Amino acid sequence: MIKNIAFKLKDSFYYKNLERLLEDCSTVLDVGCGSNSPIVNIRRHFYSEGIDIFPKSIKESKKNKIHDKYKIGDVLKLEDYYKKKSFDAVIALDLVEHMEKKDSLELIKAMERIAKKKVIILTPNGFYHQDQLDGNPYQTHKSKWELKDFKRLGYKVYGLRGLKFLRGEYASIKFRPWFLWGLIAFISEPILYFIPQLSYHLLAVKKI
Repeated sequence: MIKNIAFKLKDSFYYKNLERLLEDCSTVLDVGCGSNSPIVNIRRHFYSEGIDIFPKSIKESKKNKIHDKYKIGDVLKLEDYYKKKSFDAVIALDLVEHMEKKDSLELIKAMERIAKKKVIILTPNGFYHQDQLDGNPYQTHKSKWELKDFKRLGYKVYGLRGLKFLRGEYASIKFRPWFLWGLIAFISEPILYFIPQLSYHLLAVKKI
């Protein structure tokens, strides 16, 4: 029972901040949306489209009716599918680390051209090993991202999911008892929101 409550609470701070960042947006493009986008966990007041290269993920997302419209496509060809300034917000949540860095940097530029108001990116702070997941070869981690990378690109960066050293592969808590260390991660998250260099996840935001 306690573990189930903790599981529901563990990402509530993340969802609350994502919801806040999107409150002034009426259209959202979710790049690399996957099968279970975090958008499903926030209050929806906007039209959204999702794009992903893995058909199985799109099929699962469609089944859960997460987005209003979908596209199966290569995100590295984003501008072949979407026009400039066509969405208020363009988001990529846990995506850029799955590509080579030079490709991700090109993708970010494309996202900035498509966005009218803002670009939001979520990625682990540093490199964490991850192999393919659920038969999806695109789940492998290929690049390392740090605070300085986003600062250089003009992004404001926040920290999420608590102390970096507490989590490992798939953002799972590394130490036992899980509940105790998970609680510490949860408590530390709002404290470290403005100290992203110590946090597990980097939430990078750029106003266009």
